[in-house]
Amino acid sequence: MWNYIVRRTLYNIPVFLSIIFVVMIALRVNDPVSAQLGKNASQEQIDLLTQEYGLDQPFYEQYARFIGKLFTLNFDERSWDQGFPVGEMIINAIPPSMAVTIPTLTITATIAICVGLVSAFFRGRAIDRSLMFIAVIGMSISVLVYIIIGQYWGAFLPSTQYEDWPFQVTVDASAGSSWYFFFKPVNWVSFCMLPVLINVTVALGYDTRFYRAVMVEESQRDYIRTARAKGASTRRVMFVHMLKNAMIPIITRIMISLPFVITGSILIEVYFGIPGMGRTLINAINAKDFPVIQTFTALFAALFIVSNILTDVLYALADPRVRLS
Repeated sequence: MWNYIVRRTLYNIPVFLSIIFVVMIALRVNDPVSAQLGKNASQEQIDLLTQEYGLDQPFYEQYARFIGKLFTLNFDERSWDQGFPVGEMIINAIPPSMAVTIPTLTITATIAICVGLVSAFFRGRAIDRSLMFIAVIGMSISVLVYIIIGQYWGAFLPSTQYEDWPFQVTVDASAGSSWYFFFKPVNWVSFCMLPVLINVTVALGYDTRFYRAVMVEESQRDYIRTARAKGASTRRVMFVHMLKNAMIPIITRIMISLPFVITGSILIEVYFGIPGMGRTLINAINAKDFPVIQTFTALFAALFIVSNILTDVLYALADPRVRLS
């Protein structure tokens, strides 16, 4: 297994380096210094800022320096817009994103798997059709509609000590920089409950239909007929035999969503003012803050690569028939 992990990691290093190369090239198509200073900047101002940002060096030196900092986990380069180290911005942005995405992933996976099991077991009956009808309706409505409805009706909910609850997140620097702030029950309810409910509502439709299709396929296999013929209870057939053998597609679905636990949900964070990874990246793009964009893109790419490798490893752990080679 460890040989496989090392080999896959080495195979993905060129992919990772290529992603960073393309991003850095794309960001430098237009002059970033002129974009920062505006059209009325003098040549002297442009030259000074170019030297300050290190853009006067050849591209290969900039690329090599950035790669070196990534592989040594040195994120001390400062944001052009905020002036803070990029590493500090990442540390401050991860907790708000995780406070929304971890409950979303947990609740969605649990409900969707259970509903998929029930729907597959009663396939073709009224309960199955009703559940699938609700799922299709849920996935057919845009997340923007849910956001507008949630903000409108949420305005009538009882207010807390925060005047702007629950739609804006205005956190002072000392509170927002602490890892535990968004995980306190009062703060989580104030800032994260409505975004989590909207995320779960949107994701449930897609995941329920996916898990139902998986469970329907499993329910037609011979081992299910054998278990029923031996007198196994419905609960045992569903939650022991069927669920256990459907772990491969379940792992795939969950691991695809896993990187978003860190990266966050951009739309939700922007609309609800949650200072997570998604909103920080959007702000950096609007401000043409290249150090933040480069580092965040590299982090996102690394998360997806690690997620793919972990998926293969979990396949082997969940199903002994799967061999890593």
